[in-house]
Amino acid sequence: MSKAAAQHPTAIRKPLLDYDVLLAALPHPILVIGNSNRIVYANAAAEAFLSAGVPLLTRLHLDDVVTFGCPLLALVAQVRETGVTVNEYGIEMASPRFADPKLVDIYAGPMHENSEFVLVMLQQRTMAQMIERQLTHRAAARTVSGMAAVLAHEIKNPLSGIKGAAQLLEQNLSDEDRALSQLICAETERIRTLVDRMEIFGDERPLAKEPVNIHDVLDHVRRLAESGFARGVRIIEDYDPSLPPVPGNRDKLVQAFLNLVKNAAEAIGNTADGQGRILMQTSFRPGVRLSVPGTGARVALPLMIQIEDNGSGVPDHLKPHLFDPFVTTKHNGTGLGLALVAKIIGDHGGIIECHGEASRTVFRVLLPMQDQSSEDGTPRQQTTANERRR
Repeated sequence: MSKAAAQHPTAIRKPLLDYDVLLAALPHPILVIGNSNRIVYANAAAEAFLSAGVPLLTRLHLDDVVTFGCPLLALVAQVRETGVTVNEYGIEMASPRFADPKLVDIYAGPMHENSEFVLVMLQQRTMAQMIERQLTHRAAARTVSGMAAVLAHEIKNPLSGIKGAAQLLEQNLSDEDRALSQLICAETERIRTLVDRMEIFGDERPLAKEPVNIHDVLDHVRRLAESGFARGVRIIEDYDPSLPPVPGNRDKLVQAFLNLVKNAAEAIGNTADGQGRILMQTSFRPGVRLSVPGTGARVALPLMIQIEDNGSGVPDHLKPHLFDPFVTTKHNGTGLGLALVAKIIGDHGGIIECHGEASRTVFRVLLPMQDQSSEDGTPRQQTTANERRR
């Protein structure tokens, strides 16, 4: 302790007040853990993260806010034993206060001013991973684009020759052999259809966009589903009627969301014992922004559309690759459906992510809103969600 600090004891405490202001302003949850893992401090971000105020949190222990066996408990214990700072990445943190586990990076270190205290900082990775995966999805779609162009030229022309030859042979074959030639024709047509689907990825032309009411798109998808593949499945709508238009192509958006609802219906199958349910939900979520690669621009993605089902779920080992081409959980699937959905959403400047567990799968789409401008082309101030609801 310096001589000046010894003469003025409050000189030590005053910076703590400044630190408190600084910690309160940080966007990441900060906790200080004392003896018996009691929470002695939480900043504003930690209050929001744990959905509890400081007066409640400081009456709780860390064991009260995370589930038994949570890696965070072991990390705090390790810091106490070794006195060394620990960083862990991609830790799944579960809590009775969370609807779903949250993926976080954890920093935990001793507070040298008081060895009884451990400082914990959490950084939630959900949005960062969502953006990173979306960029990966777009790169995968571009890979398929180049491959589709080659396949269209190198495969479709020979297929026409094979099918034509089989049809000519069919005229002089017995009934038994004719079935084989018809099988050749059917299989060549199936391959042609697959290549046609892949050619969609090769279309790099910019979309002709116009203001689209996303609820009109979802209503159209619901009617198609209820009259066809989702007959017998209960479809629930939970819409925010105040949502502004989406800048996009209506037909492409119908194609994307129809694919998501079809996947949901197929996932339900017979697993829900007649209690199959698909929830179509929209809401306005301000604050989500996506950096545009190569520029300093950041695009707001405030429109959230969710498709949720209570089907069999997605295997954990497939989740990181779900939007990659040729990845599928279906026995007879091509693995191009979700890759195409990711491309369409990416072409609209949005992102898509999947999360969930057994008997609950959620596909979440975030899209930009239509820029509001006056008739003469000058920008008009955008209204907030609260202003639109007035």
